[in-house]
Amino acid sequence: MGTTLFVPNATIHLHRDDLPPGLSLGPVVAIDTETMGLNPHRDRLCLVQLSSGDGAAHCVQIRPAHLGGPARRGGFVDCPNLRAMLADPGTVKLFHFARFDVAILHKELGVTVAPVRCTKVAAKLVRTFTDRHGLKELCRELLGVEISKQQQTSDWGAPELSSEQLAYAASDVLHLHALWEKLEGLLRREGRFDLAEACFRFLPTRGALDLLGYAEPDIFSH
Repeated sequence: MGTTLFVPNATIHLHRDDLPPGLSLGPVVAIDTETMGLNPHRDRLCLVQLSSGDGAAHCVQIRPAHLGGPARRGGFVDCPNLRAMLADPGTVKLFHFARFDVAILHKELGVTVAPVRCTKVAAKLVRTFTDRHGLKELCRELLGVEISKQQQTSDWGAPELSSEQLAYAASDVLHLHALWEKLEGLLRREGRFDLAEACFRFLPTRGALDLLGYAEPDIFSH
């Protein structure tokens, strides 16, 4: 069961609790999450956004069982189609700040998300002339696209999400393919693509360390 929302330059499909069976989003899927806050130990997962880069976004609203969502199995949200896509070794998952997303998806869905790429990590490796590595700044400077962050701190746990919330959520994945193409070119130009790939392979482990409480102290610091 889902609904479709048409906004300028994009189509947004809202699904309740899981992706529809049989949906394919291609070999590289852009993914983002919305949560009740930024503490994965405390704040629940509310929305998972996905896009194949074709101008459409699929938003999966993750509802708790007492609000009509599926019961948990083994402590994890029972959404088999979404979990299968996230765990598929043949599908590259493209994020911006993958460290948080892979951690919350592992905690809530019980899945190790791999392989992954992260546009924030890529930007920090090659755009060393600036500290502006946010998605909004990267889209503006590399793509000439303006995205709004107005709904960033809205209530993502609401039973009914507004069209403004969904448009904001979709914007976080609709441009990641084009952004990665630009950043991949910079990584290869500067001879840092292999280094980036090694960082990406480590990101699921970095997320697991965060869930164990090793964000601070950082075990890699002196």
